[in-house]
Amino acid sequence: MTLIDSRPGIRACYRALAERTGTYVDADLAVTRLGPPLVEELAHWFPAERVEETADLYRAMYPTYAVAATSALPGAREAVAAVRDAGGRAVVVTAKYEPNAKLHLAHLGIEPDAVIGDLWAEQKAVALREHGAAVYVGDHVGDVRGARAAGALSVAVATGPCDPAELRAAGADVVLAGLAEFPRWFSDYCADHRSGDSAARA
Repeated sequence: MTLIDSRPGIRACYRALAERTGTYVDADLAVTRLGPPLVEELAHWFPAERVEETADLYRAMYPTYAVAATSALPGAREAVAAVRDAGGRAVVVTAKYEPNAKLHLAHLGIEPDAVIGDLWAEQKAVALREHGAAVYVGDHVGDVRGARAAGALSVAVATGPCDPAELRAAGADVVLAGLAEFPRWFSDYCADHRSGDSAARA
């Protein structure tokens, strides 16, 4: 819920998964908790011994049900362009299964410099440090924790499951209503950091 609104597609995929497995999944509830790894959500609905195999099934079904139903959030393309225009690199670091994350971005015509998936919260710090992130933009308190663990500035957007108060309480350095506000903020940020190289990772 930072670059894309995957809720309609994920809802459809959960419903198809429930039909395929014969196990009830409240898809409407599940999409209010997006952010953490898939296996954490599946653990609410499936016995522990079935979670991993069900996650594999969900990921295999995902391209059919979720990709076309997902839209870009307002300002997503402009945010990536703002980073590039400033001479930075736009890198997506996500908890989503990496091949499916790449399918989403390709379908929507969003072309970051790199996509790293299957990382959650503090785990994201590994990729952020590897790519030299100065700024990390996310929509969840887990993203705030990842940015702080990497020593990056945490910019949070209130377009996901966490409201502005939660994001601030988690330690976000900046809270924006959405990515539509990012280009102006990033322009000001770069102006304040002319003496060094600036890069952003969304």
